[in-house]
Amino acid sequence: MWEERLQIFDAIVAKCPRFARKGKSMIYTSANGHMFGLLNKAGEIGFRYSKEVQEKYIKEFNSDYYKSHGATMKGYVLIPDNMLSDIDTLAKYLDESYDYVMSLDSK
Repeated sequence: MWEERLQIFDAIVAKCPRFARKGKSMIYTSANGHMFGLLNKAGEIGFRYSKEVQEKYIKEFNSDYYKSHGATMKGYVLIPDNMLSDIDTLAKYLDESYDYVMSLDSK
């Protein structure tokens, strides 16, 4: 399952020319010194947003906060399984996440 989710994550990132996927064992996207897209060891995908957008998307996606290594990741929304087949829409959501981290102070 993890390999399949890696392919999905890579397909989403491939539609977003402003950034690239990083990592070998920990898969992520980052910009401006902030991570904003994650694939955890359980094969779950999470995107980072502002608190307001995070709460909106958790309701809209009927989802939850994203967890990795047993910890809730601040600002991240778990992308539910039923959305994973719509790569184009997920690419728009990941682009929105990129725009969010680019609005933050760089690290």
